[in-house]
Amino acid sequence: MSAEYFIDTNLFIYQLEALDERKFETADRIIRRGIETNNACISFQVVQECLNTALRKAEIPLTTEETKTYLENVLTPLWRVSPSPALYNRALDVQARYRCSFYDSLIVAAALAAGCTRVYSEDLQDGQRIEGLAIENPFLES
Repeated sequence: MSAEYFIDTNLFIYQLEALDERKFETADRIIRRGIETNNACISFQVVQECLNTALRKAEIPLTTEETKTYLENVLTPLWRVSPSPALYNRALDVQARYRCSFYDSLIVAAALAAGCTRVYSEDLQDGQRIEGLAIENPFLES
């Protein structure tokens, strides 16, 4: 189940909406590379958040059929972490130790469970290290 990096929900939303060209290109490159190399992953939480946003919250919501196609072609190939008592316990430990929100802690716990060394997210603190996991915001200007 090991993967090099974990992709947070916001990257999928930037890829789907394509409202910000720079963010779309960055997200698209990271997601495509992850699928092509089989070296990236996501969790059930990312799948749920992405589907909910695509159907209800997106600037231009997807149809049910478009959402099913995205699930099959993009999300499912990356989905490696499902819920378990161990995952929730680790998320609670991360939350207590690093004072993250529960949902951010669940992302971190899922990335750790998958053996990732990096999380791509703009929601977590860029440059932070959590138990050997590096947080990277791929949208920050260099």
